[in-house]
Amino acid sequence: MRNRFRHAISAIVTAVVMGGLLAAIHQAAGQTPGPQGTAPQSRRTADGRPDFSGIWQANTTANWDLQTHAARPMVAQPGVYPDVPVLAAPVVALGTVGWIPPGLGVVEGDEIPYQPWALQRKRENAANWLDRDPELKCYMPGVPRAMYLPYPFQIVQGTNKIMMVFEFANAQRTIHLDPVEPYPSDAYMGHSVGRWDGDTLVVDVSSFTPYTWFDRSGNFHSDALHVVERYTPISQDAIRYEATIEDPKVFTRPWKISLPIYRRLEPNAQLMDFKCIEMVEETIYGHLRKQPLVKHWEGRTMAVDITRRVPPGEEVYDRLWSGNPEEK
Repeated sequence: MRNRFRHAISAIVTAVVMGGLLAAIHQAAGQTPGPQGTAPQSRRTADGRPDFSGIWQANTTANWDLQTHAARPMVAQPGVYPDVPVLAAPVVALGTVGWIPPGLGVVEGDEIPYQPWALQRKRENAANWLDRDPELKCYMPGVPRAMYLPYPFQIVQGTNKIMMVFEFANAQRTIHLDPVEPYPSDAYMGHSVGRWDGDTLVVDVSSFTPYTWFDRSGNFHSDALHVVERYTPISQDAIRYEATIEDPKVFTRPWKISLPIYRRLEPNAQLMDFKCIEMVEETIYGHLRKQPLVKHWEGRTMAVDITRRVPPGEEVYDRLWSGNPEEK
């Protein structure tokens, strides 16, 4: 009897201690435990809505390619083996940095339902990525691409408006939660009107220009693009981002992407300047110089000739790789 009593007391003490430890862990993480089996509650605004204010960043390879992809050269040319591409001249000096990292796709079903003509255009875009990708020219990235670029962005949440400021190209967008007039023109970042569906922020985005892409793999749209976004809190520091994409001029049906976006937790997290306009002057206008810095242009396309300079002290390795036995 005494042993059973002692075991019962020990179990109660253990449960109390473990409960206290779990509560302490949640408090240390700045989270409020939810009901059993649920995620911690999200931060709330004064009116009870999830508070998305803060600095956020995606951690995926979606900006390289929305679909599942293996590692491949940024710019490729045939290698020794026909089915094994290697880096082409414009990026060959980058070595491993010139390769696109492999990644899992964020497209539902891993399929983008292009119309036949548009699929051909997508392939042409991918083959001419260095000439065509608007990101390389510092264009504002558009929606949804802005949400998964490899740069942080800041959300400033008010009662009637939510503002997003992106580090890349100083791009901005405003989500209107109050009634507003239709946008009078087209815009790179579109026109965003939002509403709350429980704890999910639903945003209807329209009035796009056709001059943005979805990623660096040539996925594109027309001016008929229509995007419906859903922002759902997973925890205080993570959002489930979903975007349903519709464009009857390019796709055969609507399709959807989904990925998490994370809060930057550094105590001094902030946006830094990435004013890329001046960074691309040579890329866009270099062929117009009286004395071009790039000596070989084919129209508006720069052709790069590679000359390898051997660093001092590495001549012996250069001889070893040259294949000349007399120099080894």
